[in-house]
Amino acid sequence: MTVPHVVKGRDHAGPRKDNMRVLLIGLGDIAQKAYLPVLSRRADLDIHLATRDQVVLDAVGRAFRIEHRHANATDALSATSFDAAFVHAATPAHADLVRLLIERGVPTFVDKPLADNLSDVQALVASATARAVPLMVGFNRRFAPDYMALRGIGANLILMEKHRFRQPDAPRRVVFDDFIHVVDTLLFLVPGAVRRRTVETHVVDGLLHAVTLTLAGDGFTAIGTMHRDSGLDEERLDAMGGGARHTVLNLAERIEARGVQHSHRRADWTSVGRQRGFEAMCADFLLAASERRPVDGAAILETHETCEAIVRHAQH
Repeated sequence: MTVPHVVKGRDHAGPRKDNMRVLLIGLGDIAQKAYLPVLSRRADLDIHLATRDQVVLDAVGRAFRIEHRHANATDALSATSFDAAFVHAATPAHADLVRLLIERGVPTFVDKPLADNLSDVQALVASATARAVPLMVGFNRRFAPDYMALRGIGANLILMEKHRFRQPDAPRRVVFDDFIHVVDTLLFLVPGAVRRRTVETHVVDGLLHAVTLTLAGDGFTAIGTMHRDSGLDEERLDAMGGGARHTVLNLAERIEARGVQHSHRRADWTSVGRQRGFEAMCADFLLAASERRPVDGAAILETHETCEAIVRHAQH
């Protein structure tokens, strides 16, 4: 059911007819902090919101001056057609929501993971491919400028650390909801095909405390590690080779070393959405949706298959 609201500051003539109609499903922290600040600034979008929490729905609608509000995805899809959809619901709901959108032919963006198990991922990728429906998973680090700059520079040793302060958790939740960023970033940056993969996990009383993944191929090694009982929430990426070391700290500071070290911080007026890749990622997806770009199923499957292998190791 759509609840109409009068929103100050909007053109009373309504949205332009050539605007893309975009549905956002789920309005938690990631939607409010990362996506809506980017999408709500675009004049070419007619945004609709959907969540079962009426209080959140109204609060977010008012905050971002969005008048189209729906109680759930089904109501929204019954009320109008959409050119694209963003899924920001909790991970357990991803598979059903993405399946619904694909069946309706709606180009779909979903926060990582696509689903928290390989079987659902394979089925969703196959369905999107068969129906020629654009599908993208939200790996923002592929679009973060400082990470993108490290692709193809000839590094033969890549190290990525992403740690958490006192957050041991169930292996599947840790790997698919968090460590998946490390997995996908390594696969994005490696300079060739992965030929060898090793995994080490440290599990205590059923909770994953630490994980290390090593990917190797012809002339390169990539290592990703996460400690869930560390002293600090932090992220560090190092790419080395050719007499140089390139470091990115917390997606905000870049350090270059070629005998002498130089540091560069994000410019004061560079938005977090741009620095962390959300702006470019949203733009790329919306272009893919408008062009009906084919699904990059191989990349989606490789990342999630690696995550499933890590979970199997932790549960062994």
